Amino acid sequence: MMNQKQFKRELEKQGISLTEAKLQQFQIYYHTLVEWNEKMNLTAITDQEEVYLKHFYDSVTAAFYYDFDEGVHICDVGAGAGFPSIPLKICFPDLKVSIVDSLKKRISFLNHLASELNLQDVNFYHDRAELFGKNPSFREKFDVVTARAVARMSVLSELCLPLVKVGGKMIAMKGSNFNEEMKEADRAIHTLGGEVRSDETFLLPEEESERNIAIIEKVRKTPKKYPRKPGTPNKNPLS
Repeated sequence: MMNQKQFKRELEKQGISLTEAKLQQFQIYYHTLVEWNEKMNLTAITDQEEVYLKHFYDSVTAAFYYDFDEGVHICDVGAGAGFPSIPLKICFPDLKVSIVDSLKKRISFLNHLASELNLQDVNFYHDRAELFGKNPSFREKFDVVTARAVARMSVLSELCLPLVKVGGKMIAMKGSNFNEEMKEADRAIHTLGGEVRSDETFLLPEEESERNIAIIEKVRKTPKKYPRKPGTPNKNPLS
């Protein structure tokens, strides 16, 4: 697995340096996650070295393939306990982060976490992604929309792409079965105004499990009828 020193070292190899203050934030994140996990189901992974590898490091891998410049505004769809956007925010404090999640309890956890970590420029929204993507205040407003292990690509595209501004990117973080999912989602991505710019496959250090990251550029506006009403993308994915 991965202890704090290995975590710092592996990120340094990618040009991401963590100050003592940032390492301290990751420690507080870990303890807060474990404490709240006793009251609600946030993660099945609670061992410290596993959390550092499978949640913290795994979240930051998005930055190996995309440059999170100052002032980039991310929307994280279905972030659960804050992955990948909160670890990215710790590493790149100038990011603006909005998280949308359908579970009120998770939003309470995130609000508490943000205050424990003293994070600025973070907003949490209790909403379904399908409704959030129709809201004129948020539709096509974000530079980057991220999602990690939320749904199949054909479903995910419909939840995320309506939120990406034209010229922005959707970053999907997936495990295995990736190629099959990407093939299945090809038409959905195109219909929603996206074009695949890159897909990266790599192994997590230590345990060597496969990870994939797809970067999709928003090249056209999403047709008004998408996303469809809550539950529809999942029951009847675009194909």
